[in-house]
Amino acid sequence: MAPLSHWALAAFFLPASVYGHPGNSKLPTAVIDSGKLVGTTTTLPSATAAVNQFLGVPFAAPPVRFSKPEKPKKWRQERTAQAYGPACIQQFSGTGPTADFTRNVFNNPAPKESEDCLFLNVFAPTGEPPKGGFPVMFWMYGGGLAFGNGGQPAYDGSWFAGFEDVIVVTINYRTNIFGFPGSTELKVTERNLGFYDQRLALDWVQRNIKAFKGDPKKVTIFGESAGAVSVDALVTSYAKNAPFRAGIMQSGQVSFGRSRTADSTGNWAKLAELLNCTGSALACIRKAPVLTVKDIIEKNSLSFSPVVDNTTLVSDPAGRRARREIADVPILFGSNAQEGRVYSIGQNNLTAYLQTTFQVPALMDAVRAAYPRGVAGLNTDYDIISAIYTDLIFTCPGAKVANASEAAGYNTWRYLYAGNFPNLNAKELIGIDLQAFHSAEIKMVFSTYGNTTSPDNNGSTAQQEALSNYMRGAWANFARNPLAGPGWNRLGTFNGTALGVLGLGDSAGVELKESRYADSRCAVFQPVYDRANPTSG
Repeated sequence: MAPLSHWALAAFFLPASVYGHPGNSKLPTAVIDSGKLVGTTTTLPSATAAVNQFLGVPFAAPPVRFSKPEKPKKWRQERTAQAYGPACIQQFSGTGPTADFTRNVFNNPAPKESEDCLFLNVFAPTGEPPKGGFPVMFWMYGGGLAFGNGGQPAYDGSWFAGFEDVIVVTINYRTNIFGFPGSTELKVTERNLGFYDQRLALDWVQRNIKAFKGDPKKVTIFGESAGAVSVDALVTSYAKNAPFRAGIMQSGQVSFGRSRTADSTGNWAKLAELLNCTGSALACIRKAPVLTVKDIIEKNSLSFSPVVDNTTLVSDPAGRRARREIADVPILFGSNAQEGRVYSIGQNNLTAYLQTTFQVPALMDAVRAAYPRGVAGLNTDYDIISAIYTDLIFTCPGAKVANASEAAGYNTWRYLYAGNFPNLNAKELIGIDLQAFHSAEIKMVFSTYGNTTSPDNNGSTAQQEALSNYMRGAWANFARNPLAGPGWNRLGTFNGTALGVLGLGDSAGVELKESRYADSRCAVFQPVYDRANPTSG
């Protein structure tokens, strides 16, 4: 069958955020353990507070290639923190419509990239904080653990800070070979460098967020796709003393339905061969020009994945959750109604897809029967393939995580994003209505879907604006008081009517449904999950 061990792919980014900059205001400063920062202040129309931005703040020293991150050195002079730092080295591989779509909307124009990339950004309200400080929302981007950039306009935390009185921290972390090298010359505990970057950034928050009027005891980690995988990896690897008190997973997890890791040692050896390395491949690849390495791994589609080290990524996250051996924190988990439409672009042969993906004739027949043509928008082979992909990779594994979390006694909430808006669905760009596709919710959560000073918000509708306000508020409510939840029923309550469906039809808020509204076809995929994770249940 087709491999299920991929790490979720691209997020969809369109131009965003416009705000005013007070021309003669005194610039904000913050003194952290490395030195003094000078940021900038922005204002948003109708916001409850202006926003202090501190951008491009180093949370680590310039990293040594294939080595764990270390704390930055102190600086004596004031450091200007008014522009995003460079992105880490990104990898865009593959061909075909989905790959082209990803490059076109995510990496055009391409950001500056550098190995010296371990920077974070702080968006903080200017008003007086509650007792102890503002809650903190710590964002980790998606990108398949192959690419991503915390400075993307879609991740601008100003709307959270200005309207919700929470602090947002967005970070960079290393990906692809630079974040997850497949070298057997490195100890297993020294390979998941991207995950260690995330942990050092969380440690930075614990040490420094008070300088921005934040409360280090009120940190919520959240992320989408590979960022949600990272949230799950953190939640399941901390049994005690977690540097966060809640987690939000948007369209990603690491516990169910897929092989936890892919062996990268073969791709590492292939890279060494293409670089004509002799002797130590680690020493050779360390010395190779960065752009040469980037070019080779992209052109040859050499992927690099995390390894189980039982420090940053555990071998049995599902079992640990069931035994209550993970961080005891509330969780908000969800996915999108049509995740698979972006992955299935150009796939128009259902029979070939079923044969490649499921292989076993009886299973192929069962899956085909579960998705009858002509029902609920399943009109073409593309529609059916994308619906199968959505459930197989996202909806059903996600349901397992959410249900297992609730069954183990962790406070858990679940959502399904169903919004479909013309300025986000990419129809004008590629000729296909992607609907609520993978990553479509991001700009709704951050309220970065358009120019909020413009009457038409780049084609946004009144429903879209109201729904974005609701979703941003729900995420912030969860960060402010995780035990109270985002604003709808917790799993395990109200006779199972606890799936919060966001943006359904003309709704500008949440509609409560039973879980079967999203999960009715999931049983058909259990043989697939049993093969990937025999103990997944």
